[in-house]
Amino acid sequence: MSHNTFGHLFRVTTFGESHGVALGCVVDGCPPGLPLEAEEIQAELDRRKPGQSRFTTQRREPDQVKILSGVFGDDRTGGRQFTTGTPIALVIENTDQRSKDYSEIRDSYRPGHADFAYEAKYGIRDYRGGGRSSARETAARVAAGAIARKVIPGVTIRAALVQMGPHAIDRTRFDWDEVARNPFFCPDAEMARFYEGYLDGIRRDGSSIGAVIEVVAEGVPAGLGAPVYGKLDADLASAMMSINAVKGVEIGDGFASAALRGEDNADEMRAGNDGPAFLANHAGGILGGISTGQPIVCRFAVKPTSSILTPRRTVTRDGHDAEIVTKGRHDPCVGIRAVPVAEAMMACVLADHHLRHRGQVGSPT
Repeated sequence: MSHNTFGHLFRVTTFGESHGVALGCVVDGCPPGLPLEAEEIQAELDRRKPGQSRFTTQRREPDQVKILSGVFGDDRTGGRQFTTGTPIALVIENTDQRSKDYSEIRDSYRPGHADFAYEAKYGIRDYRGGGRSSARETAARVAAGAIARKVIPGVTIRAALVQMGPHAIDRTRFDWDEVARNPFFCPDAEMARFYEGYLDGIRRDGSSIGAVIEVVAEGVPAGLGAPVYGKLDADLASAMMSINAVKGVEIGDGFASAALRGEDNADEMRAGNDGPAFLANHAGGILGGISTGQPIVCRFAVKPTSSILTPRRTVTRDGHDAEIVTKGRHDPCVGIRAVPVAEAMMACVLADHHLRHRGQVGSPT
C-alpha cells in the first residue's frame, strides 16, 4: 500500500494497524535544535487515547510513545534532548488487542466501513478492527503533531466538538476553557451535559452518531500558502479529509457562505497599527490560498462509527446476502477523539507551510 506520507518539507509517514504489534510514524524535515522530550508527545497522546470515559471505546491502550531516533542529548545539553535534523521515528505498541472479537465478520463486509473498498483494491484486508482503516491509525498523527507544534512557536491551535448528531452548541456559551472539563471536548458546558444522556441512549440502542469538529489556529502570520496549487486551505482540507470517518470539510463560513450576499461575505478592512485590521473573518483566515494573519478556522464532519450492534444487511466475500452485527469495543461517537487529531493535522500542515514559505522567501515569517 502506497500513499502513507503527507507533507512536502515537513513530511510524516505513518505505519501500523489497529491489531498489529505496533503503530507509529517517521517525521522527516524537522529542523535541528528544537527541544523535544517523549513526555511532550505523550501529553498529546493522552488526550486521544481510548478508555478514558464511558463515551469512548473501552479498549485499554496506554499509547506509550518511544522516540527511536532523531534526537540527541548529553551533559552538554543539560540532559535535555534536541532534534538533530534527521528523521524522527516514533513507535506506539498495541497492548490490548482482542482480534477474536472480529472472527465472526472475517468474511462479511461492514456497511459504511472500508472493508469492501479495501478488498476490491488490494485483494486482501485485515478484518481485525479494520487494520489500516481503523481510527487507531490517528495516534501516530497526534504524535507527529506534537513535533509539528515545535516548528511553529507562537501559534496556538485548539479544537472542539461543536455538534453531535443534529445537536449543535450555543455559540453564545462558547468557552475554550470548558473543552478540558468534559469528556466530549465541548466548549459549551450545558450541551456537554446534554450529550451525556444523549450518547448513553445511542449506545444502549447499539448504534452510533456523527459529530462536527472545529479547529482554530491563532497567531499564524500572514503569507503562508501559495496561489493555485499550493493553497493553504487546499492542504488543510486534504489533511482533515484524510482523517478516518471524515466526510466533509469547510474553511471559515464554508457552505454557509453560499447563502450570503457579496457585501455580507466580504471581510472588510480598516487601517490598523500593524497593517490592515479585518472587521470579520468569513474567509477563515485564508484568502487566495494564503493566510491573512487572522485566526484560521476549519470545520469537518465525522460520520457515525460503522461498527455497531444494530443488525445491518450486507454481503459476504463469496457473494451471498447476509446480516451483520459488529461485536467488540467501539466508539459510539468517534468524533470525540477526533478533536486532538484535528489539532495535530492543523499543526502538521502549518509546520509544512512555514518551512515552505521560509524556503521560498528566504526568511522565516
